[in-house]
Amino acid sequence: MTTLPVNPSARQLADTRAGEILGPDDYARFHERAARYDRDNAFFADDFADLRAAGYLKIALPRALGGAGLTLAQVAREQRRLAYWAPATALALTMHHYWIGPAVQLREQGDDSVAWLLDAVAGGAVLAAGHGERGNDAGLDDSVVRAVPRPGGGYVFTGRKTFTSLSPVWTKLGVHGRDDSDPDRPRIVHAFVDRDAAGVATEQVWDALGVRAIGSDDTVLDGVAVPADQVLAVIPIGHPYPPYINGILRWYLPLVANVYYGIARRALDLAVASSRERRSLALDGRPNAEKGSVQRWVAQAEIQLDAAWSLLEKTVADLDEGVDHGSWWTSRLFATKEFTVSSARGVVDIAVQVVGASSVSRRNELERLYRDVRTGPLHPPNTDAVLDVVGRTSLGLIP
Repeated sequence: MTTLPVNPSARQLADTRAGEILGPDDYARFHERAARYDRDNAFFADDFADLRAAGYLKIALPRALGGAGLTLAQVAREQRRLAYWAPATALALTMHHYWIGPAVQLREQGDDSVAWLLDAVAGGAVLAAGHGERGNDAGLDDSVVRAVPRPGGGYVFTGRKTFTSLSPVWTKLGVHGRDDSDPDRPRIVHAFVDRDAAGVATEQVWDALGVRAIGSDDTVLDGVAVPADQVLAVIPIGHPYPPYINGILRWYLPLVANVYYGIARRALDLAVASSRERRSLALDGRPNAEKGSVQRWVAQAEIQLDAAWSLLEKTVADLDEGVDHGSWWTSRLFATKEFTVSSARGVVDIAVQVVGASSVSRRNELERLYRDVRTGPLHPPNTDAVLDVVGRTSLGLIP
């Protein structure tokens, strides 16, 4: 693993080493383990234990419930810092954090409909997302998992969920399924499934190109009963999302994007450090950093990262402050995610170009980062969906 010194600027230093919850020793441990987790395709179990003990799973909870009371912007920065050192660890925990923030915000607005979820997290619950499904290219707007209503308002879920990050440790899985009990009015049901409920099983299938430590196995739901008090929403297909589900997207997209920013920042810092250290025969032994081509590549990467950083910071600030972007909000969120993950991939490609052939060695950290950043565009919404929504909104085809 590459251990080159990195000397980021003052702003970058705040982004990568000065967390509100974690310190340099924590990041050093996570960084050391990341290569091993990747090599062994192993879940980040030791990181998870350390982060849980440090209170990191409760950073978005109010202080009154034992949390740190961090805003979306603050959580995003914490995730960005963690991703700089341990990308897969940060990405997996995004799937826990994004359920909590919107529930806190609703409670602050006087809506206690999901306050029970905050109490569960305060008691140690680990949340995860069960929205991936084979053959479903409609995302949350439809489902191939069936949700059959029960007397009293509960549901029975049957089907398979893919890409269930945090599979080894989650205790409550947020899922959606389709209720066809009224064929003329199908509905999407959002609910939480308990890990110990009858009919829940995990199939260990995760063996991917990048972010290998996230533990995104399949979850099989075989007639799993969910009580009415764990049903989040029941929405006729085609209708707008209710406040909590809408709020999830406003946390999920910026948090995912910040993880990929952290990956790219780390890759570029490694490339810069390599350029300062390596000597050029063509330059009579002076550093590669004195090559004009290296300077231009690094400049391009810094420009891309600076633009992505500014967009990320503005987006989470606007969300925290309740800025009204009207019907453009969805496009703004989609664009923030798409621009950031696309820029991150480009920056990592530049880092590889600057370092050269040694960057693809399994012993070089850049090789892992190159693989990790590839997964960014695959998180929903994918590029096609983003361009469709943003384009149609701009053209006035979406009200």
